[in-house]
Amino acid sequence: MNRKACVVGAGPNGLAAAIVLAQAGLQIDVLEAESTPGGAVRTLELTLPGFRHDFGSAVYPMGAGSPFFSSLPLGNHGLEWIHSAAVLAHPLDDGTVVLLHRDLQETRDALGRDGAAWDKLMRPFVERWSEFAPEVLRPVSFFPGHPFLMARFGMVGLRSAEAVAGRFRDPRTRVLFAGMAAHSFLSLDEPLSAAFGILMTVPAHAVGWPIPRGGAQSLTDALCAFLSALGGNVRISSPVENLAALENYDLFLCDLTPRQLIKVGGQKLSESYKRRLSRYRYGAGVFKVDYALSTPIPWKASECLRAATVHLGGSFEEIAASEKAVRNGQHADRPFVLLAQPSLFDATRAPAGKHTVWAYCHVPHGSKVDMLPKLESQIERFAPGFRECVLARRIFSPADLECMDANLVGGDISGGIMDARQILFRPTRRHYATSAREIYICSSSTPPGGGVHGMCGYHAAKMALSRSA
Repeated sequence: MNRKACVVGAGPNGLAAAIVLAQAGLQIDVLEAESTPGGAVRTLELTLPGFRHDFGSAVYPMGAGSPFFSSLPLGNHGLEWIHSAAVLAHPLDDGTVVLLHRDLQETRDALGRDGAAWDKLMRPFVERWSEFAPEVLRPVSFFPGHPFLMARFGMVGLRSAEAVAGRFRDPRTRVLFAGMAAHSFLSLDEPLSAAFGILMTVPAHAVGWPIPRGGAQSLTDALCAFLSALGGNVRISSPVENLAALENYDLFLCDLTPRQLIKVGGQKLSESYKRRLSRYRYGAGVFKVDYALSTPIPWKASECLRAATVHLGGSFEEIAASEKAVRNGQHADRPFVLLAQPSLFDATRAPAGKHTVWAYCHVPHGSKVDMLPKLESQIERFAPGFRECVLARRIFSPADLECMDANLVGGDISGGIMDARQILFRPTRRHYATSAREIYICSSSTPPGGGVHGMCGYHAAKMALSRSA
């Protein structure tokens, strides 16, 4: 208990790292620059009083399915998962909707002639989620613990989403898969884009896409409460300018992206290591809008009201064109829109009878273009009269997002491009280790990358403990 560690940043990865170290008996201080812990996992009144909005992430397939988070007694500290009736809704121009169900058999039945192909693609990983999740939520290994399972994943995951979608005959199934793969921020004809489609879909069937009652902050608060029970301490409004100014710590774990690590590491990091970090590539950003609504969204396909998450894009080809444009540094005329409507299932998010909605589209890194007209046109396309329901809106450009969370560099919510090179070597060949033996990086700029699962922090802390034993 004489060893002390400092974790810089109270995002989910920083808190995960702190918990692992505290479980090992270290004294822990977590220093958070903002006035509320959580990073992108915060809930704030962003529009009107009484309307509680998730600043960043809102729906948590990897949070519920995380091997580390699911091992913690977070339910004893106030975390309650809420599952919507359907996992996801994808409305179409003909007024119908494709629904993704948590039950794989129900989804198979709903997809008709493509049901068997969908089932064949997803079932091996759904049924072995407890083995699959630890394999994919870690650094890429050439000697996996479940080689046949991972070989099967590699055979499809290394391909493009466009190629894998070719096994489906119905355009409705193809557009459903396109929306899942588009979470990658990759072009859908790019290698590895299929992997993201699978990695988003499999937990939908295995654990669901739940929301936390009370908002994203409930997950952060539960992690903070559990850390406190272990003796850890979270200090808010405590920005770190230079690690050299922090004395009496044996270890530093930084929930920071490479740009921030270069800044705070100073002379503690070698010049060659800082040069490698400086070559790290950030990815596309997002343009996000939070809405306070007078009524639920008036979807043409009323079944959209069964899902907390809605994907908006008319066809595989339209979504592919949107993502390719952004990948090429352009703005899509018809952007793919990701939308969450949590207050339909959690009355704590808004005053009685009112609602909150969260929506974003992908834009080039650091974009300054106002995408509001195009984003709202996409919502209106599938929900005529949507604008008449808006009581207030809060717009976040990529720069606005970065101002509220320094890790969202240029609006990049994934901690860096998730292409082949930066999946293997993220942020460098050292992964979590740096040139300084006592300093580690544990943000989403390390394996396995973006998503709220805490596994970046978990693996970084485990490495730090093994190397400092």
